[in-house]
Amino acid sequence: MERLLSNIKISVPEKIYVKDPESSELGKRMVKHSIILIDEIGFEGFTFKKLGDRIDSNESSIYRYFESKHMLLLYITSWYWSWIEYQLVIETHNLTSAEKLRNAIRIVTRSVKEDTSFSHIDEVILHRIIVNENSKSFLTKEVDNENQEGYFVVYKRIIHRLRDMILEVNPEYPYPSSLASTIIEASLHQHFLKDHFVSITDCGNTVTPTDFLMNLVLNTITS
Repeated sequence: MERLLSNIKISVPEKIYVKDPESSELGKRMVKHSIILIDEIGFEGFTFKKLGDRIDSNESSIYRYFESKHMLLLYITSWYWSWIEYQLVIETHNLTSAEKLRNAIRIVTRSVKEDTSFSHIDEVILHRIIVNENSKSFLTKEVDNENQEGYFVVYKRIIHRLRDMILEVNPEYPYPSSLASTIIEASLHQHFLKDHFVSITDCGNTVTPTDFLMNLVLNTITS
């Protein structure tokens, strides 16, 4: 898989950025250190000035790539979901319907390991940001306009893939889209709970979000 991914460019909707950060070393450093900085201080405390200080660059240079820190958050979350989508495509290829769904649930719910194919992005840190900050990319007053502009197309495409896999296993299941989106959001929520609110989740050292959601989904669509 690593050999395949090394030849693939992760695709992010072009309208999210002013200039593609993948097109220059400065842009890649910008993305790399924005991920590290958001992980350290949270999205609320993150500013382009702090990022500029971290990468020893003018704040104005960051605006040449992103209009705002919200757009930068949209970029890194879209990058993450695009990276997950490539794994879905590769790791579910040529499987039976049931195996495909099980593998897909594992991919979108498992703890993340570093992928050396992309040296400027630490996927482990990025996953923590997705767990903690992903909802902030769309819980805004501008969400409908941004949705029309296609900013969330990769995120929605993953849910559609899961929906189609659910229907392959059980074409009569009446709520495939709702279940597919629940898999994604419940996984992030359970990862958050096991790290911060251990008394209100069964996930932890022995039970993973994958275990819980695998049980939930398969029992739901086969009962």
